[in-house]
Amino acid sequence: MSVVAQWFNRRGWRDLIIGLPYLWLVAFFLLPFLIVIAMSVATRTPTAPPFGYGGDNPAINLEGYRRLLSDTLYLRAFVTSLMNAGTATLLCLLLGYPMALGLTRVSKGWRNILLMLVILPFWTSFLLRVYAWMGLMGRNSWFNQLLTDGWNWLVPTAWAVNSVPMMHTNFAVVLVMVYTYLPFMILPLYANLERLDPQLDEAAMDLGSRPSRVFLDVTLPQSIPGIIAGGLLVFIPAAGELVIPTLVGNSASPMIGRVISDEFAQARDWPMASAVAVALLMLMVLPTMAYSHYQSKAEHREDDTP
Repeated sequence: MSVVAQWFNRRGWRDLIIGLPYLWLVAFFLLPFLIVIAMSVATRTPTAPPFGYGGDNPAINLEGYRRLLSDTLYLRAFVTSLMNAGTATLLCLLLGYPMALGLTRVSKGWRNILLMLVILPFWTSFLLRVYAWMGLMGRNSWFNQLLTDGWNWLVPTAWAVNSVPMMHTNFAVVLVMVYTYLPFMILPLYANLERLDPQLDEAAMDLGSRPSRVFLDVTLPQSIPGIIAGGLLVFIPAAGELVIPTLVGNSASPMIGRVISDEFAQARDWPMASAVAVALLMLMVLPTMAYSHYQSKAEHREDDTP
């Protein structure tokens, strides 16, 4: 048997299996990201593709990044995106945490049924679900009429309304994002809470703690990794969301995903769109990397503790 064959038998399969994820990341993340960075420092031209380097154009053009810091359109889009995504993430946490905790406290038979109900919306087209919400939030829908009747019953007659304006507002964007991304919060929280030892809660109650204190002192601190994982899974795609703000959002106050799409497709300013995309990615990735670094250091400290 040749030396190469012996090496492949000993280490080849292991190295191949380990290397495949890295190869995937290089091919479908690193290379496209480098292409976007290269386009972000190009110059807009009337050619196809609509950007160029060298010749009459500077080799590196940072005009897109300067516009990011000076043009209020992009600043407002970033602020709107962060606010909507942050609000949706917080609401997903408030709704998803009790649901995830409840999944860990029911019998296994009911648990499987409830988990299936959590992931059931994924069996339907995402676009179809957004269109369904558009119908629900219309001025003449039963959902709008129900909210209108409830509002008119609660407030004085002088404040009565004929319908609740929901479509093309940030409220509609947040509502649909909460509905869409709620399972991404529930599943990581459930995976974290399901691994917790229930005897810790029982021991705390045996020592005289009330259920509320047991939750705050025992359950909640141990579920922080699940909260962070679920928060990242919701916040990152919500901040760059395109379809939901386009269909139900306010065009006068666009989110950054809509701005990137308009720069690429309508304005055909690919360098500017790439600069916005790079800034958005950095805004999302850097906090994630910082948290991963902090988490890794914390785990090393725990391992070194005698």
